[in-house]
Amino acid sequence: MNLKELSEHLALSQTTVSRALNGYPEVSEKTRERVHQAAKELNYSPNARAKSLATGRSQTIGHVIPVSTQHEMVNPVFGDFVAGAGEAYVQQGFDMMLTLVDDNDEEDAYRKIKARGNVDGIIVHGPRMQDSRIALLTELGLPFVVHGRASDVTTPYNWLDTNNTRAFRRATDFLLDLGHRRIALINGLEVMDFAHRRRGGYEDALKKRGVDPDPALMRSEEMTEIFGYRSASEMLAMESPPTAFLVASMMIAIGVRRAIHEAGLEMGRDVSVITHDDDLSYIKNGHDVPIFTATRSSVRTAGTRVAEMLMQQIKNPDSDPQTELMEAELIIGTSTGPAPT
Repeated sequence: MNLKELSEHLALSQTTVSRALNGYPEVSEKTRERVHQAAKELNYSPNARAKSLATGRSQTIGHVIPVSTQHEMVNPVFGDFVAGAGEAYVQQGFDMMLTLVDDNDEEDAYRKIKARGNVDGIIVHGPRMQDSRIALLTELGLPFVVHGRASDVTTPYNWLDTNNTRAFRRATDFLLDLGHRRIALINGLEVMDFAHRRRGGYEDALKKRGVDPDPALMRSEEMTEIFGYRSASEMLAMESPPTAFLVASMMIAIGVRRAIHEAGLEMGRDVSVITHDDDLSYIKNGHDVPIFTATRSSVRTAGTRVAEMLMQQIKNPDSDPQTELMEAELIIGTSTGPAPT
């Protein structure tokens, strides 16, 4: 069935049916529901090229991924995010385009994408404290949503973020309540906004409980297993080692666990560990009982919500910027226990 036949079946114009299917706001909700129901019952699937010509849109969302030795975005967390975004794209008839670029070529890539007109909008990944991409995309007039925030950017823009400050403050408080005072932080790159906020939450919790943050117990680097292993090994060999670790990702946590085991210690008894982002499709945090105590925030859900926000912005380009802050749950696992006496 084509658009003309569907329109004749509904006794509506092709323009009205097309606008209803593509979410234009001037179509009433009653008409939109009627059109979608008929399309579903009759197995109508719009031709992508015809749809693009009719709407003036490419029906494609762009993801520009900087491939860097400093901040590698192609990782299990990114995979879950894209899976969530992809589910939203499928529901609304959008495709996805991934563009891998060197760090120095990223802004040029956005200019080329705008000139070619091959995407309707962009999802911005891994924002830094000061992120020039936000001003550039605003200047280009290309709809975008940031996954995360850029603290030093004051102009309004669309973003969705996890409350990283509160998550790490709560995790630190939990360890302090267990009697820990030597709490190490193994963080992501702190030029990244999320890592900066996590450190802030950690330090705030310590100071409010009268514990001075110790620079010797803090590390910041790309979030890999080997980084977690080396950092934990070094700190566990200190004269006054930490009794607990707060870490920024499951990959780091796996490395920390390896270091604890090699030191002849038991995680959860001798050394406690709390991780973030444990809700990943391919790296499960145990089965019935979580291995790691964790501040859990679903990356897949974030991907779905960011995609939905962007597609709404594309359909309603004059709407005000949207912002959304997701809260993290504290999941109790076997990796934490009272501070050893």
